Formats: sequence, structure tokens, C-alpha cells
Amino acid sequence: MEANPRGIPKAPFVGNVDEYMKSDTVEATLRKFTEAASKYRFMENSKLQQRASLEQKVPEIKKSLELVRYLYGKRGSEEPVETLFEVNDTLYAHATIPPTDTVNLWLGANVMLEYTLDEAMGLLSSKLDIAKTNLGEAIEDLEFLRDQITTMEVNTARVYNWDVKRRRAEKKETES
Repeated sequence: MEANPRGIPKAPFVGNVDEYMKSDTVEATLRKFTEAASKYRFMENSKLQQRASLEQKVPEIKKSLELVRYLYGKRGSEEPVETLFEVNDTLYAHATIPPTDTVNLWLGANVMLEYTLDEAMGLLSSKLDIAKTNLGEAIEDLEFLRDQITTMEVNTARVYNWDVKRRRAEKKETES
């Protein structure tokens, strides 16, 4: 079975319903297609959450990287840096940062580590590249999943309509 680069299976398109329906009942086929569409929707919701998370992380990483680059540019200077830092979404505090060659980076899970400015720029740059790549892949996966959901919905409609047409033909034959 075909799949995208991250292993999401491609939905089969039923081109010839008559041929396809020789192997299974209408109810079982409709159930199978509905179940597959539900699985694709579940994957889509997961990817939407992943995309939202990454869209939030990328600007934060960029902001941190810009700050480390600024401090790197001020390296060797004896004058302190006056700044505002974010305490909360809407709360900032004034700070005076003495000349420094290190920064503390919040890694998450209640972990903060001290890095040299060079190490911090390298780490943040690699994290930014990874986040951008993951965001691109999540967007690509969402487009792929939407196509698969549409394919499964079309398959479901085609099988349902085939069944209605078949039943009408049978009813006409019994009436004749």
C-alpha cells in the first residue's frame, strides 16, 4: 500500500464500483470506508495540534535566538544591557544584565541549563531548523490527510449510490 513519506497510508480510490463490490457486502464496505475516514480525521486532528504547537514554538525560538545574538554582539563591552523581559504574557520587568559570556536556556520540564553564547546560538539555531522542518511536514501531512478524507468520502458516496441504484433495479425486476 502506498504511503506518504511519514507513513500515512494513501486511501484507495474505487474507480469501478461493480468490480470492487464483488468481494464484499455493501454494509461491510461502507463500514470499512467510514472507519478509514474516521482514522484519517483522528490523524488530522493530531496534526492540527502539532501544527498549532509548532506555530507557537517557532516565534519563541526566533526571539530567544535574536536575544542571544544581541548579547553576542555586546560581548567584550563593559557596559550592562538595560532591557525588559517577559515574566508572563502581559507582564514585563526591567532588568540590567551585566556583561556575560553565558546564558540560561529553558529546556522545558522544569529544566534550565547554562550555555556559552556560542553553544546557545548553535542549540537555538538547530532547534529552529528542526521546528521549521517539522512545521512544514505537518502542513504537508494535513494537505495529504484532507485528500485522503475526501477520497474516502467519495468512495462511500459512490458505493452508497451504487447500492441505491442496484436496489431500484431489483425492485423494478420484482414488480415486472
